[in-house]
Amino acid sequence: MRDIITIQQAVMAEDEKYARRIRQTMRDRKILAVNIIGSPGCGKTTLLEQTARNAGFLFAVIEGDIETSRDAERLAAANIEAIQINTKGDCHLEAHTVEKALSSLALDKADVLFIENVGNLVCPAEFDIGEDFKVAVASVPEGVDKPVKYPLLFSQAKIVLLTKIDLLPYVKFDKELFLRDVKSLNPKSPIVELDLTTGAGVDEWLSFLTDRLAEKRAGGK
Repeated sequence: MRDIITIQQAVMAEDEKYARRIRQTMRDRKILAVNIIGSPGCGKTTLLEQTARNAGFLFAVIEGDIETSRDAERLAAANIEAIQINTKGDCHLEAHTVEKALSSLALDKADVLFIENVGNLVCPAEFDIGEDFKVAVASVPEGVDKPVKYPLLFSQAKIVLLTKIDLLPYVKFDKELFLRDVKSLNPKSPIVELDLTTGAGVDEWLSFLTDRLAEKRAGGK
């Protein structure tokens, strides 16, 4: 067990070199890098489609999945520049693969880089991939207990998105308990409730991003 832990620490330390290089590239280009993390089916790709319909900025996307390019194809069909990374079994993206993917994107046309991580609430929260901040996405059908079961992600996130709120009348979900649990882990994080079928809540999400982009351009993180 000690050897496994030592190897993992060494791998993560090596990958942090790539993360620092990505972060410097994004800083030089004044591009906001956003790491979107959530379970499979929580609405991450739909969120990006809605963002494209309403955003006042340009963005590109790195899509992370174990297999298939279907999410990248969905985004391309919506005229969103996207490149797919298939991890072939790994449960998260790593900075060295993200850096490689960047060379295939037209970053000179992007204000924001979204990295849609592999669908998972555990491993992606542990790896720095050069982002400015993490976004935690949870959906109503997943159940109310996700923040307390996966506290690392929710404590790290700069913003928490609760999706599929249109299902609240049909699913047993104590929204107030969810909100309290998030705030107990991360008192400063805003929580945005989203219905991505109608676009409800998207303006609040876009306002948050626009403010973070302005900070980045002004020389913030």
